[in-house]
Amino acid sequence: MFPYDLVRLSDLENEVVITVLSPMDSPFWEARIMVTSTFVKGATLLVLSPAKLDSWAKALEELRRGRDVVWMKTDRGPTISIQLDGERDCPEVVVEDESLSMVTIRIPIALEEGWIADQQARLGRFNEQV
Repeated sequence: MFPYDLVRLSDLENEVVITVLSPMDSPFWEARIMVTSTFVKGATLLVLSPAKLDSWAKALEELRRGRDVVWMKTDRGPTISIQLDGERDCPEVVVEDESLSMVTIRIPIALEEGWIADQQARLGRFNEQV
């Protein structure tokens, strides 16, 4: 089961992946956000909880409805925003690590049709296993 790519937003050049590395004290999981592009590569750790997984499910529904989202904004640790119509005529993912490194990365990703359903399926498979 672990490691498990819970979120994979990718095109041929840019990618944001959240990988669940291992269970921690129940019901929490250690995870890593990895941002990779032709220009920059970086990663940070975070802790996932059932509440964060629920808010990701809600965020995916909002995206399906055509609305931009911010995920994990009120928690300590990284915040992820997804803007469906970014400045480069494709979705943009913004990863903010205000609590640790103070770094923000904005990365355009030309996502293929069906990407939201793929993220929902990944979340569903994870929830079935834990």
